[in-house]
Amino acid sequence: MGRMMLFAWMSIAAVIVVLGLIRLAPIDPLDWNTQPEFTEDKTFRGGVFRVVRTGPDGLARFDLVASASPRTKLLAGSVEDGLATYVTRTKFLGFPDYTTARQDGDLLKVYARLRFGRSDLGVNGARIADWLDEMGIHPTLGTAPVTSPGE
Repeated sequence: MGRMMLFAWMSIAAVIVVLGLIRLAPIDPLDWNTQPEFTEDKTFRGGVFRVVRTGPDGLARFDLVASASPRTKLLAGSVEDGLATYVTRTKFLGFPDYTTARQDGDLLKVYARLRFGRSDLGVNGARIADWLDEMGIHPTLGTAPVTSPGE
């Protein structure tokens, strides 16, 4: 019985350490305030690319919605820079997801992705769809197959 109790406590301690490392992992804004070139919507295991026609004020409108979202804060960039990155943490475990939005003429390009793990289970796509909906934008989401970002 003593060994099982020791194992249980060690397991709990290991989980707490891992969760602490995830929650307190350093974030270099320069690593995350970037966006690859893309021209169309794409869904992949760890996130999404979305391209929507917003007019020239899309990033400003996006910033208002993202900044008002629970557990979301601006990490780097600004509307004035034309590129802004936000970090959103999950409610219970505090896992970070990063969303970078860039104004490209009348287009708003949004890149949302996870930091830890291999799959976001569709959370980033759902969040971006909700944010765009709050902006009054109702894009038709494609049915592209789920792939890895490098594919």
